[in-house]
Parts: sequence; structure tokens; C-alpha cells
Amino acid sequence: MTARVLFFGATADIAKTREIEISVYRGLSAAGVLETIVFQIPELAEQKLHISLNQQYATGDEIIREGDELAIFTAVSGG
Repeated sequence: MTARVLFFGATADIAKTREIEISVYRGLSAAGVLETIVFQIPELAEQKLHISLNQQYATGDEIIREGDELAIFTAVSGG
């Protein structure tokens, strides 16, 4: 299976890309994808990361399905 991963803000700068496609195995959770990405790009571990799945904030427990879109980003602040 494949999933699309988008990077926003500081995560895009660190990853040096805005988007990748990754292979995921059946039953992998959103948190599992995040762990995989951080393993591949260790500099991301220095950030407080958040993840969304199909444009909804994710808790990490969600199971990834073929064609899902995940986004990885840092905390958003406003004023």
C-alpha cells in the first residue's frame, strides 16, 4: 500500500521537500507512519510534531489505508 505524506512549515524545511509517497504495511497506524518518517529524517525528532490524516487532526491511533494523505507539521500559533 502507499500513502502520501505532506510536510508543512518547519517540517518541510527539515525534510527538504513538501511531499513524499511511502509504502505502508496493512494495519500501520498514523503514529507508526510518524515514527517511520522520524527514523528516516532524524532532525524531525527535535520538533514537537503533529499529524493529520485526510485533513483531520489525528490522534495517532488511526489505521492507514491505501491512498490516505497524512500531513506532518509543527504546532500552529496565531495572534
